[in-house]
Amino acid sequence: MPASIAILCLPFLLAQGSGHLTVGAVRKVEGKRNAAVEVKIPVAVQAGFHVNSNTPSEDYLIPLKLVWTAKGALEGGEPVYPKASIEKYQFSEKSLSVFTGSFEIAAAFKVAANASAGPGVATGKLSYQACNATTCFPPTKVDISVPYQVD
Repeated sequence: MPASIAILCLPFLLAQGSGHLTVGAVRKVEGKRNAAVEVKIPVAVQAGFHVNSNTPSEDYLIPLKLVWTAKGALEGGEPVYPKASIEKYQFSEKSLSVFTGSFEIAAAFKVAANASAGPGVATGKLSYQACNATTCFPPTKVDISVPYQVD
């Protein structure tokens, strides 16, 4: 592929990968058996876009939702979402409950009583639908990894 074509395709390829939402690095959590640990997951929505909150204003809207797929030695982990903004957009008669900009999702875990000492990784999927002022894009999911250390 000639360099000029590759350069023209680069912005498109980068936009494909971003999906209008990115998840930052999650700090490793450490704890002893039976200890409570909390993780904060940094999320950023691209400027000019929003995602529906975890409690959207309308039943048909797709919520932001974190689901753990494997927790390893960690138990619990119910997500705690930030307070949503209520915003009005051209495409909706009603105001919508949305997240914009940067925010964190928190999850509290308990280290299992029978957890083996050593490292591990809890994994999950964050599903969402990004929209701008006029268009909503197909729903997508992003992988979440939470490294942990059982002492």
